[in-house]
Amino acid sequence: MARLLLVEDDRPIAESLTMALTALGHEVRAEPSAEDALVTLTERSSSFDLAIVDVMLPGMDGFELCRRVSVSLSLPVILLTARSDPIDIVVGLECGADDYVIKPAEPRVMDARIKTVLRRTAPAASDPSRMPIGPDVVLDVAAMSVYRDGAPIHLTPTELRLLIELVHHRGQVMTRRSLLERVWDYGYAGDTRLVDAAVQRLRAKIETEPARPTLIHTVRGVGYRLDIP
Repeated sequence: MARLLLVEDDRPIAESLTMALTALGHEVRAEPSAEDALVTLTERSSSFDLAIVDVMLPGMDGFELCRRVSVSLSLPVILLTARSDPIDIVVGLECGADDYVIKPAEPRVMDARIKTVLRRTAPAASDPSRMPIGPDVVLDVAAMSVYRDGAPIHLTPTELRLLIELVHHRGQVMTRRSLLERVWDYGYAGDTRLVDAAVQRLRAKIETEPARPTLIHTVRGVGYRLDIP
């Protein structure tokens, strides 16, 4: 069972999805707006395992809510959207979403996505070593933390697992498909844009100059390679 925060302003959709996910064994709390969701998360963020966020919300939209959650909380987010435009999907992924589902959301498909996201955002097996991955960045796998000059860098669970995977294969080219399988636990049905968006967010947090990366290199047409100086 997962404890879910559903942010959906369409009451019939919220009620039907809440009932369906509850019947599938989850505990669901629904909020009608991003503002209400932020209040709930501020008061009891540890009460939830994952958030499902509609993109088209009144007031603050789902993209902005996702962005705020990814900056301050280690809470996985699945975006729920009626728009299948690739640009909208990429924007959502760049905001920090771990996955997206296009409406109408079939409950069992949503349940499968929830379980997949939670499985891959669970803590990885510990490694006692603290590994420098840059001139001022250190990865501590045992503590599941990353530091710059001793100060913690906030990474989402997906970003952290991506970094750990790249570190474990440092110097090797990892294809987008292999990263999708290892980090997102998706096979060939997965969307490699998840990988590109997560790499972009990770670079923004650990690279000195994200536009001119020296750690995570793009291998055109193939994937990515982490080089540790």
